Order: sequence, then structure tokens, then C-alpha cells
Amino acid sequence: MSATKPARWQASGWHLLWVPVLVIILDQISKQWILASLSLYERINVLPFFDIVHARNYGAAFSFLSDAGGWQRWFFTLLAIAVSGLLIFWLRKQTKDEWRLNWSFNLIIGGAIGNVLDRLQHGFVVDFLDVYLRLGEQTHHWPAFNVADSAIVIGAALMIWDGITNRKT
Repeated sequence: MSATKPARWQASGWHLLWVPVLVIILDQISKQWILASLSLYERINVLPFFDIVHARNYGAAFSFLSDAGGWQRWFFTLLAIAVSGLLIFWLRKQTKDEWRLNWSFNLIIGGAIGNVLDRLQHGFVVDFLDVYLRLGEQTHHWPAFNVADSAIVIGAALMIWDGITNRKT
């Protein structure tokens, strides 16, 4: 992050605040389609290694704490709101040319808020992208995920990339 705040918001990381809005819209539209079109656990095979499935996640990544009794819904909601607020604050301090961090933060904000909306509306996060590998008789599934999760992962990868390539000595 830059040491001084850009004079105008248009010259800061805020110039990309349309990205989280787009992520949230795509995420919520896709989840509404799943809820309206598929019964719980119903799936549509798309490719030999990819299905669309209606799944619910009551926890966090990889269903972490999904059976914790309900408090985790509010914990993860507050955590996502706090992290998003912090990233929005940092975006205003970054210059426009810090593109990896700007994209990273904006993608993470969009993904976090997309999943917060699910937790507030349904009490769970709607997941529907199911990637798997068939090895003989066995099938190994990656945990189902959604557009918001994808944005968070891409944002985290950009943040790591920036950390590796943008070292200041």
C-alpha cells in the first residue's frame, strides 16, 4: 500500500468499486436461479468433472463450523463485514496503479458481501459449483462453491501474487 492517500478518490483503489457490485449481482442472480430451479442436492451434469448442484453451507470455507449450533452464522457475518470495511478503508489509501491489490481487495469485498447476503437472508450460503475427479470406482469431490467464493479465491491469489512480486526494499 502506498504511504500517502491519493488526493482524489478516482486516483485510488476506489475507482474499482464497481467490481464488488458486479460480483454481488452475479453471485445473487446465480444463487436465486439455483434456489428456484433445483431441489436440495439435485444436480445437473455439465462436464465429466463438473456439476451444478444445490448445496447449502451453514459454516465457512469447506463447511468449517457448519455444525456449531448457529452462532457461526453471526460470527462469519460480522467477520466478513469487518474485513470488507477494512479493505474499503485501505482501498482509499492505495493509488490507482496498485492494480493487483485494488482488484484483490475489490474481489474479496464482493465475495464476502455476496455470502453475507445469503447468511442474512437464508441462514446459510448457497453453493452450486461442484468440481470432482473420478478415479476408477471412486469419485473425489472438491467442496461445492459459488461465484462469491470464486471471487474471494481469485482476490486472495492476486494478493499473494502482489506480495511476491511487489517487494519494496
